[in-house]
Amino acid sequence: MENDPNAKLLRIFIGESDKVGHQPLYEKLVFEAKKAGLSGATVLRGIMSFGANSKVHTAKLVEISADLPIVIEIVDNEEKIRIFTETVEKFFEESGCGGLITIEKAEVIRYRSARSALK
Repeated sequence: MENDPNAKLLRIFIGESDKVGHQPLYEKLVFEAKKAGLSGATVLRGIMSFGANSKVHTAKLVEISADLPIVIEIVDNEEKIRIFTETVEKFFEESGCGGLITIEKAEVIRYRSARSALK
């Protein structure tokens, strides 16, 4: 991916316990993003959330939730992001989980590996 003032940020909000078969949904989505040739993906684990069902999930010392919030972020050009959302929807259906998918404008200022920065 080149520096791109018109890139898009795909955010996928799910629960840590969401699975496709026996594989965590977040893991499945990252491997599928890599297979689809997207520029990269990052999985973030939250400490507290609530969503469409209004149930609060939290990571407190006394009461540890087994379903903490997970956010997967992927930045790439709009066409690749829109195509990949179809894959995300397919896995949402397969897993039977709820979630949220958003697309936002993102300006890519720098995108390179550590090795290419040394050249």
